[in-house]
Amino acid sequence: MFNFVKKLFDEDIKHPENDNLFDFILRIKVRMDKLEQENVELTNALYELENRLEAKIDSIHPVVYNLENKGLSNYTLGDS
Repeated sequence: MFNFVKKLFDEDIKHPENDNLFDFILRIKVRMDKLEQENVELTNALYELENRLEAKIDSIHPVVYNLENKGLSNYTLGDS
């Protein structure tokens, strides 16, 4: 076991299997950085969309019903 660890960290010996592993880790790191940036951009776009929708909703004026002038003030729901 100690020989394996010693060979693994020996600077004079090349480890081609480790080169592939390091390349793989580097590719994953680059991909992870790209995905994190895309996540930030998506989050910002969603916040912008939310703000636009809230502004549109706030600009809509609710309909006000004036039932007193239509003679409906005496309207009942069934027998009383």
